Amino acid sequence: MDYFQLMRNFWDFAFENPDKIKPNHCAVYCFAVEHCNRLGRKKKFGFPSSMVMDAVGLKCYNSYIKVFNELVAFGFFELIEKSKNQFSSNIIALSNFDKALDKALDKAMLMQSTKQRESTSQSNHSIKELIPNTLELITKSSLKDKNETFISDLLKTQSWVENMCMRNKINVEELGNWLNVFDLKIKTELDEKISKKDFASHFSRWLPGEMQKQNNQKVIELNTVQPTRKLWKGE
Repeated sequence: MDYFQLMRNFWDFAFENPDKIKPNHCAVYCFAVEHCNRLGRKKKFGFPSSMVMDAVGLKCYNSYIKVFNELVAFGFFELIEKSKNQFSSNIIALSNFDKALDKALDKAMLMQSTKQRESTSQSNHSIKELIPNTLELITKSSLKDKNETFISDLLKTQSWVENMCMRNKINVEELGNWLNVFDLKIKTELDEKISKKDFASHFSRWLPGEMQKQNNQKVIELNTVQPTRKLWKGE
């Protein structure tokens, strides 16, 4: 299962089916691929609804589960085990999905690339426009490598792991999942941490609030599924 091929197949399908693929599909699928990659590219893995919703910024569970079910229907997720309630995770596998027939996205990007080369040869302004984009890519790549090093070092620090798990009443696997969510958040915001201490300090302040949001969401979901009790006269 190749990381880049999974993403390539998804964008091929999205380009050819703009009526089906929406921004939320992109966010949830990209997070699933990233999460799978961080778990060592496991074939089957847990995909907790609350964690995904926090990572991609979805507030409504009904909106999330609609997107999730559609990704299953499109063939991107293979649902191994459906969650039994709001407190358990769906178990999924990523499908090596490829239904793009004529690779329209490849053709469109090739045409766009040709036009850009022609435009570049006619004007020096195009070169100036490419410099900020290149610098941004370098910054994001550097930020990604640094954050992954921080996370790896922290998870190897037994005293820190034990302290965080005890304070927040979570296990080591859950701590790793929350670190991945936090990493995605600060990368999206380009919030560069200059040291492991800075990274750990921000994470320890951020985590309790996010866990409280998750618990509040679970309460809302639980109340939503509770049957309405009729009030009879005399009660």
